[in-house]
Amino acid sequence: MKIFPAIDMKDGKCVRLTQGDFNKVTVYNDNPLEVAKMWEEKGAEYIHLVDLDGAKEGKSKNMKIIKRILKEVKIPIQIGGGIRDEDKANTLIDIGVSRIILGTIAINNRELLKNLVNKYDEKIVVSVDAKKELVAIEGWNKTSAINSIEFVSDLEGVGVKSIVYTDIAKDGMMKGPNIDVYKKLNNSSNINIIASGGVSTKEDVMKLKEIGIYGCIIGKALYDNKISFDEVIKI
Repeated sequence: MKIFPAIDMKDGKCVRLTQGDFNKVTVYNDNPLEVAKMWEEKGAEYIHLVDLDGAKEGKSKNMKIIKRILKEVKIPIQIGGGIRDEDKANTLIDIGVSRIILGTIAINNRELLKNLVNKYDEKIVVSVDAKKELVAIEGWNKTSAINSIEFVSDLEGVGVKSIVYTDIAKDGMMKGPNIDVYKKLNNSSNINIIASGGVSTKEDVMKLKEIGIYGCIIGKALYDNKISFDEVIKI
């Protein structure tokens, strides 16, 4: 199982939000490049970058630091946040992003999703944010009527190879991931599932590995020293 240390960027800094709330921001480091290099040195196979400014405003303030990370860090980088059209997707792939993560447009613009999957194949990842197994949209502000398990099966049919599945009730709360929903997802599709939200102990990581999850994203628990990266990569 792959461990993805998360770097959430806002105003050029490494931060964390609690449950996606921009009013609940904790700044961990003023230099995301330093953080990315640290995870690389510790043995990370992949880094998960989130452009929070892009996600909120549709326009990134962080492209300069993103380009520096891509230039100076040798391990693959996946990035999400504010990728709402083909031009932005093309730009990120062109500058060296290994995988781009699509959010709301995967729901609202199925033709664009199909076009990007046909063009970039496994470089396209879809972020599925859900609460009580219903897909959340518009930055977690609204819950749709779309069942998340059925939606993931639909994405697999389109050709999507990997998803990031976040149980938003768990995100940033340090109370463990929703193991039941990840079991359902694994049993209902062959898509690569990257678990996000609530992973806060070594035992959480072990549970996800035991049920066959492809990868998990860890953020707050690493930055608050609740979990040791050195220990979890051994798992």
